[in-house]
Amino acid sequence: MNHLLSDRINNLSTSQTLAMAALARELKAQGRDIISLSLGEPDFNTPDFVKAAAKRAIDENYSTYSPVEGYLELKEAICRKFKRDNDLDYKPSQIVVSTGAKQALYNIAQVMLNDGDEVILPAPYWVSYFEIIKLSGGIPVEVPTSIESDFKITPAQLEVAITPKTKMMWFSSPCNPSGSVYNRVELTALAAVLEKHPNIVVVSDEIYEHINFSGTFCSIASVPGMLEKTITVNGVAKAFAMTGWRIGYIGAPEYIAKACTKMQGQVTSGANSIAQRATIAAVDAEPAVLNDMVTAFHNRRDLVVGLLQDIPGIKINVPEGAFYVFPDVSSFFGKTLRGTFIKDANDFSMYLLAEANVATVTGDAFGNPNCIRFSYATSEDLLTEALRRIKEAVS
Repeated sequence: MNHLLSDRINNLSTSQTLAMAALARELKAQGRDIISLSLGEPDFNTPDFVKAAAKRAIDENYSTYSPVEGYLELKEAICRKFKRDNDLDYKPSQIVVSTGAKQALYNIAQVMLNDGDEVILPAPYWVSYFEIIKLSGGIPVEVPTSIESDFKITPAQLEVAITPKTKMMWFSSPCNPSGSVYNRVELTALAAVLEKHPNIVVVSDEIYEHINFSGTFCSIASVPGMLEKTITVNGVAKAFAMTGWRIGYIGAPEYIAKACTKMQGQVTSGANSIAQRATIAAVDAEPAVLNDMVTAFHNRRDLVVGLLQDIPGIKINVPEGAFYVFPDVSSFFGKTLRGTFIKDANDFSMYLLAEANVATVTGDAFGNPNCIRFSYATSEDLLTEALRRIKEAVS
């Protein structure tokens, strides 16, 4: 009956990260001993002080509709966070709180893109960027990178990708899926290109900002001349282990914030009231409260990178943030492993699921067909066992 559905939904791809996670759950339910490294979800609990704030909100009867763009107290807290952590000066009227950063991104695409507008996507990119842009009438323009460039684009590549139809550039730092982090020098060089094109707006997805092992973090909006050209997207899902609370937010030029509020008012209205009150406590907290979790992720990264480097045929860089590794597995393409012919990264990912009982995600989903993504948001014991299985499966 798909012919009764809209072309819009029939042309939309399923999220491969969610699809692989669902398949892993299905196989587990059948009794398979699956280790899932597919989903990007912290395996920590939401901090107690955030949960306490939510409980207070329930007791204080925050149970009615919230303002479409978010509670003023939360928007003020987000402004303080932007100033404290990113040296960005936003007013509450420039903040929009949404049901997760994913809704914030969808709002942005809907209010900014017309049919045929081009959006530059440094590849690899988060899976949903491509489909959200496409769903909104935009044309994703991929700019390829490689493990040799630490999965970062150069100013020369950016300049070549820009055409008269370019409307936006979307990127994440720290990056999902590569874990790469752009430093201030690199962002300043990209900004020098973008400043020559006043009608290009940048979406900077900073959801992994605090899961960062580089020692520094730079928002591109803090580069002189970029604040009015940038929409900064963030949220509490990753840093505060609040994926299920569904709170994301943007800081943007006021005309864009008003447009996103207008869009959201017709789709979901305001985000969950209790989760918003809890988020005030989260964004007002000093980032130091996250040190233990960040240290754990740092240790896991070192463990996984070391184990992957010990597997012949796998190329790996050392990611500086998030909780992913994105190894190049192209050396296995065209080979037969235990009777299975490996044509591409999708074949390799499915082979690992079948032969090693380890769920990963193909790099095709992220715009790099030579790689696969591992999430190391799980225990060191499970990571060690998963990499042991993988090594055995490809030996």
